[in-house]
Amino acid sequence: MALGTATAIGLGRFAYGLLLPAMSDDLRWTYAAAGTITTANGLGYLAGAMITAPLARRFGTAFTFRAGMVVCAVSLAATAVGDAYEGLLLARAFAGIGGGLVFITGAVIAPGAVYFAGAGLGILLCGATLPFLLDLHPDRWPVAWVGMALVAGVAVALSWTAAGTDQRARVAGSTGSLRPLIWLAVTYLLFAIGYIAYITFLSAYLVDRGATPLQTAVTWSLLGAAVMAAPGLWSRPIRRWPGRRVLATLLAVVSGASALALLSSSPAVVLVSALAYGATFMAVPAAVTSLVRSVTSPEALTGALAALTIVFAAGQTVGPWLAGVMADQVGPAGALAWTTVLCGAAALLAGTAVSAGMPSHTPRVV
Repeated sequence: MALGTATAIGLGRFAYGLLLPAMSDDLRWTYAAAGTITTANGLGYLAGAMITAPLARRFGTAFTFRAGMVVCAVSLAATAVGDAYEGLLLARAFAGIGGGLVFITGAVIAPGAVYFAGAGLGILLCGATLPFLLDLHPDRWPVAWVGMALVAGVAVALSWTAAGTDQRARVAGSTGSLRPLIWLAVTYLLFAIGYIAYITFLSAYLVDRGATPLQTAVTWSLLGAAVMAAPGLWSRPIRRWPGRRVLATLLAVVSGASALALLSSSPAVVLVSALAYGATFMAVPAAVTSLVRSVTSPEALTGALAALTIVFAAGQTVGPWLAGVMADQVGPAGALAWTTVLCGAAALLAGTAVSAGMPSHTPRVV
């Protein structure tokens, strides 16, 4: 099941950050135009989040998961077809739709930090190969998309039976009310607007600082490996304290990791930044999912996760474009500053919820 996040998130969303410098150079994009490509992916993800619960109620979670995986693989292949900007926007939007279907239903079928950590596998595979493929040959970016589409096709086949049987009963009925968790929705929104800028513009930041393909490959590979290692660090804390304390800690580390890269662009410092970021950012959705599961009835779980995912998708839709506009003014470092400020604000909000004496477990929403 972790191949779901490896495909939908690692390949379908984050790998674009590695391709952004090559595509921008070959297609003569501004940072705002490059960021809009990620915005299109976020819009698709938003649409996918909105249709996941109805599809799951109608056809079951396993069917919806499999359909999302197929859409992801096809959209990755479609991204390599041409260089028309509108076509690329459309392909990235469909990758987002598939990603929304996979991410939510996969979290219902296989909850836990290991599922979310699957994204690290996709990041690791791309980080170990794409910088060398594109070195001095930015026009090879379509080949990269074809390669990722082939990997996604293998992931579709391997995850097909892992999704199990369709379960309609688990997603039937009311989605309940999330009003007791309004602070969580706002926190998740700030995180979504902020975190995506770091991983979207990290490669551009490294290229701007004169990094070699080897440094970029090592940085991204270690980032992906850190995502895969995150369950070993955070699974127990998330289980023991679902929600606020762990969430505030994770967000603070994400903010600090981004700030660290701004302090120095030396390879060692950037590697530490990537490790800290990778070890925490995908654990945030795991912590949020754990909290929602602790306060939501099983029948309402998919709807509740979909509601928060819509909030999340809305944030990561506007975030890349805004960060790209800033990067056009002050350089790629502005995008990393964006992550630092927004995730820092999210950590402060989550920490305030803790210090305000909110109970460790919110009464179950039914």
